[in-house]
Amino acid sequence: MRRLRIGTRASPLARWQAEAVAAAFAKTGASDAELVLIRTSGDRLARRPISSAGGKRLFVKEIEEALVDGRVDLAVHSAKDLPAERLPGLHVQAVLPREDPRDAVVARILAPAGDDPDALFAPDRAPRVGTGSVRRSAQLRHAYPHLDIAPIRGNVGTRLDKLETEGFDLLVLAAAGLVRLNLAARIAVRLPLDLCVPAPGQGIVCAEYRCGDEETRELLARIADRDASAALEAERALVTALGADCQVPLGGVSTAAGDRLLLRGVVALPDGTSLVRHEARGSMAAPAALGAEVAAGLLAAGAGPLLDAARAS
Repeated sequence: MRRLRIGTRASPLARWQAEAVAAAFAKTGASDAELVLIRTSGDRLARRPISSAGGKRLFVKEIEEALVDGRVDLAVHSAKDLPAERLPGLHVQAVLPREDPRDAVVARILAPAGDDPDALFAPDRAPRVGTGSVRRSAQLRHAYPHLDIAPIRGNVGTRLDKLETEGFDLLVLAAAGLVRLNLAARIAVRLPLDLCVPAPGQGIVCAEYRCGDEETRELLARIADRDASAALEAERALVTALGADCQVPLGGVSTAAGDRLLLRGVVALPDGTSLVRHEARGSMAAPAALGAEVAAGLLAAGAGPLLDAARAS
């Protein structure tokens, strides 16, 4: 069996994910794996907003090119970084159990907020909030119109540094990244799903491989997680059905209960002045159909004009 070459970004979180996949392979008795660190366009353009710099593909473009060219055997990504449209000739498989998909708030001055984000976002605190996500900012502005929200870019460590140096009171990040980097103690509160619906794929690690590479497909099947795989398929089907990208404030998250999935979806205007939600339950065996159903429900509730306005802005 060949030594697997795993393509990944060089950030601490990306390396954690790739190393976790390599460790999972080792537990199955597979051959050793080596990490191939690849600098992406998203890393080079770290000061520009993702939506204006070129979208999510910036974080995977060079890694996917290495995969297509045969320089790596598989690529490991945060599933939320994958664009909706797939490159021809590549497949995606969710691997490892999903970490907490919720968004989390980190405070410059840590004051335990329990389970209530109102204590951190209260008008009398007038907090300045940093986030690089139009999805997060739209939902938070909808719930707390008084917030001063400013864009912030960089990996987890860079953003935490900017909390101290660039005048932010609060940051909103993915809880999964903080947990995986042993930074869960920095979390002041995890945002409930009915306040801030996460990005599709948030908390899921996925592996991308070449069509026709049966050896790698079989290895990935050994470490695939049923619930994470079904959730990712449902959430990506939602994104595809709406024709959405990172410029659109779209959230979608699935939770499993037995052989059933609950999928929540939300679409908002970037300024948070309008927002629609829809959710539905479906079979774990047909997650793509559930994604399409929730997309149709969002459109019926008025998401179409919001999507058009978000794209135009």
